Amino acid sequence: MKPRAPLAPAPPAETVSDSVRTAAEPHTDPEVSVLVPVLDEADTVEELARRVLACLDGFGRSCEIVFVDDGSRDGTPDRVRTARDADPRVKLVRLRRNFGKAAALSAGFDHCRGRYVITMDGDLQDDPDEIPRFLAALEEQDLDLVSGWKRRRRDPISKRWPSKLFNRVTRALAQVDLHDFNCGFKAYRREVLEQIAVYGELHRYIPVLASRRGFRIGEIEVQHHPRRHGMSKYGWDRLYKGLLDLMTVLFITKYTRRPLHLFGVIGLFFLGAGTLINIYLAVLWLGGESLSDRPLLQLGILLMLIGIQVLTTGLLAEMITFKNFRRQDSYSVKERLD
Repeated sequence: MKPRAPLAPAPPAETVSDSVRTAAEPHTDPEVSVLVPVLDEADTVEELARRVLACLDGFGRSCEIVFVDDGSRDGTPDRVRTARDADPRVKLVRLRRNFGKAAALSAGFDHCRGRYVITMDGDLQDDPDEIPRFLAALEEQDLDLVSGWKRRRRDPISKRWPSKLFNRVTRALAQVDLHDFNCGFKAYRREVLEQIAVYGELHRYIPVLASRRGFRIGEIEVQHHPRRHGMSKYGWDRLYKGLLDLMTVLFITKYTRRPLHLFGVIGLFFLGAGTLINIYLAVLWLGGESLSDRPLLQLGILLMLIGIQVLTTGLLAEMITFKNFRRQDSYSVKERLD
């Protein structure tokens, strides 16, 4: 019979326990995640990463900085990799093509691990030294979202005045007391991002969406620097897109759960106007007047048909809402003691 090979000696007890302890150690998430969507910002990303990490190190906060490359063509991802070689807290999320800022932010939100998330632009116009002020506002004022206000904006007048008009209109219609909805420099608590979905071009309206969910919104004035490298990626099309997105936000925040309140008012207006016109014409007809050559008759009938169609649309929307209703979408819990 062939002798069995001797068993390998068991590792020392302390070695086994050390390996088990290492495997069981939880991975510690950073306290602060700084999210930077970038598009063709190769000249700035390395400096920005150094300044952000130095600021938070001096403030004593564990952190990471996540760059989301939205289809750059100037070597921006390579510069981010160079920054990561210098400090592993630099992260890169690279999208396959240019999807837009809202998509880049959504991708970044999914990859950030911090309890607080700071968003800022990658062109060095936002000052990283402002980050501690954002965190202080979140913690000391018990806010859920803090938005920056570029009161003295260092941009050409062709960008400043349209932005002022846009912000005035948005503030009046959305009834959220912020001065600068376009400012990308913001701070969030994690739970805000878990409950707010951002798509299309709705990123500038996150404060409006969060406010409708009951989150506490605040604002701090921030320093804004002139652009040193590259050029702005936004044109005049931003204005009309922003207004269309504002209509979307107002609809989904006010009427998503009660669409008939919107369609019903419009439908009843048209139906009522058409009915009044036809009653007036009916009185004339009873008085012996001919209605065959009265365009008003066609208008009255048309208004009634439009009113009925709009009301029917509202009722169908109510049926769809009821069918797809999810209880958790109708409220947001701040605290729970079980």
